Amino acid sequence: MVDEDDKDDAIELFLEAVKGARPLKPSRLHHPIPSPKPIPRQFIRDERQALADSLSDHYIPSHELESGEELLYLREGHAPDILSKLRRGHWVVQAAIDLHGMVSDEARLYVAEFLHHCKKRGIRCVRIIHGKGLSSRNREPILKHKLRNWLMQKDEVIAYAQARRQDGGSGAVIVLLKA
Repeated sequence: MVDEDDKDDAIELFLEAVKGARPLKPSRLHHPIPSPKPIPRQFIRDERQALADSLSDHYIPSHELESGEELLYLREGHAPDILSKLRRGHWVVQAAIDLHGMVSDEARLYVAEFLHHCKKRGIRCVRIIHGKGLSSRNREPILKHKLRNWLMQKDEVIAYAQARRQDGGSGAVIVLLKA
């Protein structure tokens, strides 16, 4: 317990210590907290819409390589051996997405955003699982055919080929992106 004499001595000591002190002006005491930067919600919405609009379901390619049901594509101006290397698994798959259960519009936006993020991160080789269409109406691979057209429209796509059996086979595609 603190006795009264010690308390009085402490007060006198304090008053002696601050005897010549002057109070600070209020402006020096007030440090305004900077308000957070506004979130550009409309800009973000516009960017998402631009990504979604960058892929069309009605794209008609000038040329593509297709052997039966296997998907193959090589952008003009690139060496043909890229396709054989891609089909043999020459490049390591660095990222993958799965479109199972998505409707077309959902999948188109997801693919556009995925490719955009891969481009920003410098990812070269990706796998996109589109499924075989076993759960869709008429048991047709709807997303498989749409994905083919979407990928051809993206400038960063150099080539794509059906995945090897162990990587998803006819239910997936391996995509090589520009560096």
